[in-house]
Amino acid sequence: MSLSPFHLAIPVYDLPAARRFYGEVFGLAEGRSSEHWVDFDFYGHQLVIHEHPQTPSQEAAHTNAVDGHDVPVPHFGIVLSWPEWEALAERLRARGTRFVIEPYVRFQGQVGEQATMFLFDPCGNALEFKAFKDMSQLFAK
Repeated sequence: MSLSPFHLAIPVYDLPAARRFYGEVFGLAEGRSSEHWVDFDFYGHQLVIHEHPQTPSQEAAHTNAVDGHDVPVPHFGIVLSWPEWEALAERLRARGTRFVIEPYVRFQGQVGEQATMFLFDPCGNALEFKAFKDMSQLFAK
């Protein structure tokens, strides 16, 4: 399946901290930028961080229960291959990342089994990274 790149622009109230986080913690390549925004290559997609006052969802995340965990809403992320997900989890652990939901396998042995992890960027934006051993399970009911 061929996918078109998505474009996502998110608010950050500390542009230098967010720039370091996405550039150094994740190792994302930086694209165009200005004094108030920065483009990143987010696994082939365009992520733009825009300087913006703190939003209510950044101050206190709402959560929904999923598989016994409180999942922050809103959140965004990417579906990686299993080896890429494992490597990212290890990279984040090695950097002392504080997870909202530690890396684990959700829905184990069920339809939609997936590896997942949740964390916040320095400005309170929630991110989820997941992987499926069987990509046909991505939209399985």
